[in-house]
Amino acid sequence: MTAEIGTDLDRAANLLAQGQLVAIPTETVYGLAAHAYNAAAVAQVFAVKQRPAFDPLIVHFASAQAVEQAVGGLPQALAPLAAAFWPGPLTLLVPRPAQVPELVTAGLPRVGVRVPDHALTLRLLERLPFPLAAPSANPFGYVSPTTPAHVARQLGGAIAYILDGGACRVGLESTVVGLEA
Repeated sequence: MTAEIGTDLDRAANLLAQGQLVAIPTETVYGLAAHAYNAAAVAQVFAVKQRPAFDPLIVHFASAQAVEQAVGGLPQALAPLAAAFWPGPLTLLVPRPAQVPELVTAGLPRVGVRVPDHALTLRLLERLPFPLAAPSANPFGYVSPTTPAHVARQLGGAIAYILDGGACRVGLESTVVGLEA
């Protein structure tokens, strides 16, 4: 069985709410998305990717306001970066809120958050009452996918749905910025 490829946002949202995995487009690469607050769904991401549990995931939100609400506000020094570069290929490291399972952060005290710059994925995120934990949609150590066909070839037999947003514009992962104490 291979993953269905399509643009049905309701189907993608329902699958994610049920704890299933969906590949999503971003401006950078395709991500393997799971309900970020569902530890069992997040564990599936690690299993499907064969990703080591010490390698944390990035959590995707619909807006900077959604990030701020989830994490209790951005650190003052990071807020201008969010204002300037979100939506876009920027991941900010912020203190992990309690609702984010430790598995997402590999037990670290901070979580990577971002607002992707892809209209279809933003519409999906706006429909969901939770953010998405989404590393690249490829087996660990492989080149990150930039088209639905790439995802289907690499993970199509292990996931339910690939949200088809066309080819990714950037083709490289987001920049990560955090503050050191």
